[in-house]
Formats: sequence, C-alpha cells, structure tokens
Amino acid sequence: MASSSDVTSSAGNTPENPESGSATEVSEVPDGSARRGRVRARRAAIMAVPAAAVAAGLAILTAEGALGVQFAISGMPFTVTATELNGTGFEQFGGLDSMAEGSPNAGDTGGQVLVITSAIKNATLDSLCQSVDLGGTNLLIKAGSGAQKVQASDLTTDSTELSGDASFNNIEIGNDASTLTKAGVKGPIGVFSQQADTVRIANLRQTNYATTAGVFKLPGLKLSFSSKGC
Repeated sequence: MASSSDVTSSAGNTPENPESGSATEVSEVPDGSARRGRVRARRAAIMAVPAAAVAAGLAILTAEGALGVQFAISGMPFTVTATELNGTGFEQFGGLDSMAEGSPNAGDTGGQVLVITSAIKNATLDSLCQSVDLGGTNLLIKAGSGAQKVQASDLTTDSTELSGDASFNNIEIGNDASTLTKAGVKGPIGVFSQQADTVRIANLRQTNYATTAGVFKLPGLKLSFSSKGC
C-alpha cells in the first residue's frame, strides 16, 4: 500500500549559534575562513526552519483535532493484523503524533512520532488481532474470527508500517491533505495525500501508535496474555 508521508521533522538538527562557541567557529584561522564558517551555519539554520515549522504545525493541528489522533500517545507501538479489511471512504496522509510530556518512551525523538494516518469512513475486518509487547509478554486481543466481522465507523490508524495486498476504486493520488473529502478527516495544508471511494486489503499488517473510531464493534472478543504477538 502506498505510503503518503512527505513530511520530515528536523527538530534537534539546527546548528548552534557559531558565536556561542560551537564547532562552526574557528578562532585560530584567518578571518575569511571563520566568516565562511559562520555563513554556512546561518544557511543551514535557515534551511532547517521550514521542516521544523511543518512539524510544529502538525503538532498544533493534532491538538486541535484536525488530524486523526486527539490524545497523547503512550509511545508503545502495537501490531494489528486482519485476514481482510474492506472499507468505504478512504484517505491517507502524513501526520505527527506526540507523547505525554516526560514520557519514558520518548527516547531521542522529543516525544514525537512521524506516522501515516489512514482514515476509513466505514470498515469491516475479518479475524482481527491486536498485540502490544509489554516486555516479556504480549497483551493479545482477538475478535471477528467467526461469522460476524469486526465493524468500525470513522476509523483512523496512525502507523509507521503497513503491508498487505491492496486494491482501490476511484483512487486519487497527490491531493493536498487539507482538501480530502472521502472519510471526513482533513490533514494539514501542503501535505501529500491520497483518497479513494473504496479500499480492500488482504493479509493486512500494521505497526500502529494510535487508533480512533466513532463506533468499534468486536464480536467474539477475547483478551489474553501470550508469549507471542500477532
């Protein structure tokens, strides 16, 4: 399935001010070399501003509910699989999820995760499995393996990986994410996206950081701990 995240974050990569004693400033070389070092540092800083501004804009849009996730994520990824997903009203675009302040899972990311947001207006999933690694054991959730399938409306998933055998009807690729209409979710302006009337994914597998849904029906729900995930 095509990924649609054209947004990159440059947080933490902006060069230090050369006049504060960074490696860019050289004190024991001719003045011309030092000047060239300062110019290069300024140019690098200027080039980093747009990407950082986009990341900040994504965080603001998420906080305002313009993107799929409307809560602080835990920062613990979870796996979702299904033998088949069928949906009507499909959208996909790049996004940015944020962890709670001080989260122990932030690592060196600043508590932010660059994700692919997939939104589906109405979806059914056959043999849904969801697992999260708790460190030595997995919390396992299964549903929809019988005659009744899992049903969801206004479903969004924020993923870092997605695989399967996908097919679409009336797909549009290259839309501005702020103009999407198929699933009722709009992304940030200027971000690459795609949408389609319908989507089918066989052998679906996702690594997700967040999921939201207006309605989520899980027939035959079974929750357990297991040594193996999905």
